[in-house]
Amino acid sequence: MEQNQIEALARELMSAYETGQGVATLPSARPGFDLDAAYAVESLLKQSRETGGARAVGRKVGYANKAIWRVFKLQTLVWGHMYDETVHYSEGNTASQSIAHPHSLKVEPEIVFGMKKAITSEGLDATAALESSDWLAIGFEIIDCPFPDWKFQPSDFVASFGLHVGLVVGERVAITSDHIPTLLENLPRFKVRVSRHGEFVEEGSGKNCLGSPAVCLAELGTAILRRFPNEPLNAAKVVSSGTLTAGHLANQGDVWTVEVEGLPLPSLTLKIE
Repeated sequence: MEQNQIEALARELMSAYETGQGVATLPSARPGFDLDAAYAVESLLKQSRETGGARAVGRKVGYANKAIWRVFKLQTLVWGHMYDETVHYSEGNTASQSIAHPHSLKVEPEIVFGMKKAITSEGLDATAALESSDWLAIGFEIIDCPFPDWKFQPSDFVASFGLHVGLVVGERVAITSDHIPTLLENLPRFKVRVSRHGEFVEEGSGKNCLGSPAVCLAELGTAILRRFPNEPLNAAKVVSSGTLTAGHLANQGDVWTVEVEGLPLPSLTLKIE
């Protein structure tokens, strides 16, 4: 895809984000559009937001499921940036979040990591990923899709901010060297229970993120280095490591709760305003 087409597409997707309007024609349906073009669009969107005063504070993961990789012919997971204006920390175990121009919102429970040091080497394992992390928490990512019927390709996901519009992070728990063996054992098998207005919706597990959110974090570090070797996952950044359940449609006034079993993380309740 030519540079002028990439720039035009970035403007179109930024407008959709800022207004809540839909995008009728998928980027992936346009000639020459692929993952390389998608990350070029995502980079332009990042530049635009930073020019407007926002600051990139982390990355969110998409397609953290190898079965989906086979379907879409992916070699690894994909990602988008998150910003200081979209990442928020709860007070206690409750939070409220408003979205300025929603189109079609969903919520996803995710394990969130705070980085202690940069990942500058490819092929890290789950142990090394946790050793690079300062803390973990349960969080709710809020996503929004400008495409009809929530149907899109991985390249569309990347080019549209990774669908990211918000992340609410629950109480953060420090990761110390003493905790790592227990986390390695429990991250693949812990469970979450998601409810809406107190009514059970779905149960999920850490195994839904490449077998473990720690594995997902390691894979993200490698995937970033392979595509952008000069832009590694740095210290002090936040990573939302992939959804533990299906995404669930959400509306203004909804109250969502995620409860964690098998990790020392308190529940988190989110009200969408």
